[in-house]
Amino acid sequence: MSTPAERPATVARWHELVAHRDAADVDARLHDLLAPAAVFRSPAVHQPQEGRELTAAYLRAALVVLGPELRYEREWWDERSAVLEFATVVGGREVHGIDMLTWGDDGRIVDFTVMVRPLRGLEALVELMGAELRRGR
Repeated sequence: MSTPAERPATVARWHELVAHRDAADVDARLHDLLAPAAVFRSPAVHQPQEGRELTAAYLRAALVVLGPELRYEREWWDERSAVLEFATVVGGREVHGIDMLTWGDDGRIVDFTVMVRPLRGLEALVELMGAELRRGR
């Protein structure tokens, strides 16, 4: 694994967004970071969620639900993709997972896939994400 100073710009921008998730400009940051045809792949929803607006809605909800305890523990990357390992507590349950990002030539994310374990953590995440997505509509 490389050092944070060597992170690709897209990964650095994602970490900056997560660090300042309560900022008023989170919507603008997501808009700038996501490609218009971005796709979000959820561990709880079978169908990919397509388009920048839908991807942004899922990511905004995730930032709320994963909360201030969200911490990235390890990461791997190459020129156009990264895997970011995270841990947090959701609904009193430990959650461990990865975010897999792929971006285009312009540095905008085109694919954001999340995988989560264990099952009880995923169940808590699904319940709270559903509530947050309904609140955000």
